[in-house]
Amino acid sequence: MLDNETMAAISTPLGEGGIGIIRVSGDNVLGILKKIFISHQGSLDFKPHQMRYGKIINPANNKTIDLVLVSYMKAPKTYTKEDILEINVHGGIMPLREVLNVVLENGARLAQPGEFTKRAFLNGRIDLTQAEAVIDVIRAKTEESLKIAMTQLQGGLKERVAEIQSLLIQLSAKIELQVDFSEEDIEEFSHQELIKEALLIKERLDKLLRTFKTGKIYKEGLKVAIIGKPNVGKSSLLNELLGEERAIVTPFPGTTRDTIEETINLNGLPLQLIDTAGIRDTNCQIEKEGLKRTKNSIEIADLVLLVLDSSNFLSKEDIEIINQTKDKEKIWVINKIDLPSKLKIEELEIEDQKHLVKTSIIKKSGMEDLKSKIKEIFLKGKIFPKDGLYITNIRHFQALQESFKFLKKAIQALNKSLPFELVNIDLKEALDSLGVIVGETVSDDILNEIFSNFCIGK
Repeated sequence: MLDNETMAAISTPLGEGGIGIIRVSGDNVLGILKKIFISHQGSLDFKPHQMRYGKIINPANNKTIDLVLVSYMKAPKTYTKEDILEINVHGGIMPLREVLNVVLENGARLAQPGEFTKRAFLNGRIDLTQAEAVIDVIRAKTEESLKIAMTQLQGGLKERVAEIQSLLIQLSAKIELQVDFSEEDIEEFSHQELIKEALLIKERLDKLLRTFKTGKIYKEGLKVAIIGKPNVGKSSLLNELLGEERAIVTPFPGTTRDTIEETINLNGLPLQLIDTAGIRDTNCQIEKEGLKRTKNSIEIADLVLLVLDSSNFLSKEDIEIINQTKDKEKIWVINKIDLPSKLKIEELEIEDQKHLVKTSIIKKSGMEDLKSKIKEIFLKGKIFPKDGLYITNIRHFQALQESFKFLKKAIQALNKSLPFELVNIDLKEALDSLGVIVGETVSDDILNEIFSNFCIGK
């Protein structure tokens, strides 16, 4: 349910900066402003979409809190389609908190997480796919993930869903026509014509569904675990990929006892790198806990970089690690090739030599080859739509799957020449599933879950 209470929140991160912004939305923004703001121009006759310079005071004691710039935006041409006030204060924790407190004390309540965007959705400013894209834009880690999020924020998915909905409605109407006016002199459509139309819609749904694996990785990143026994160069590899000294590197085994996670941008692909503790037999409780986390990292990884020491013979620990990662997509990183070689590559029984990279991290050799292979594995078999529209959200993907399932049932019913009424039941279910994506048929619980992931102030 949508209420008209005036709400307020800090919309910029807390900390030190040039400016901080407090956003207020609702019917009473001007009433609040007139209590707490003194314009340096004297007049309180606010014109929409103009900034005014002045000071925020506490009406209880007339104490000046901060010198500010205030902008007033009049409904419905605003983000929430309500009156909105934005107060630009000096970007420190205390000015922001003090100004927010005085706003709350004079007629507003604190906004809930994502409530500004939720009101934008409930007031018809945006659909649910655009609302969800807001947080994807905020969290984008690469240019490519930002581009994908912006495509959805600008209504790309909304338009595509609307196109498919329109085709389903047209198909359903043709079938309904056969039922309601079967004895009238109207245009008839053969089963084959109806099936052909349904198959074209099914193809559109399938194209969208097949973008999910690629879109999900662009949005969330590829989890890459760096695995190997102690002192093979795992932490050095992490540092080299990051371009900074993030992990401690020493000649002593067991330096890394916990997982270290960092994100890098590999030509538009976000990589979540996980440096792990070296796998070996140990009686140290701290190392044992590190090994548990290493095993968990192997399980959750999309890709494993299995690092081996070229200057040593294959050891029992190496074999154990190879066995632990046998079912994982991996790249074999043969490190320390600047030293005399003892490792026999043929003993590794690598199925695809394209997944093998030889490196000398100390000499910075082989790193570009490794990056190319990571990208190559990622690209293998993936879908890259020309219009840049990807499915990145598991909720959208599941709703599309439901729509696809019911459309498939409708096609099967047509193929079996079952009554048209039964066909239309499945078509309606397919249509309702698409409505879930854009927010036409969605429960309050789902809405609350979606917007609870937003920050307060957005």
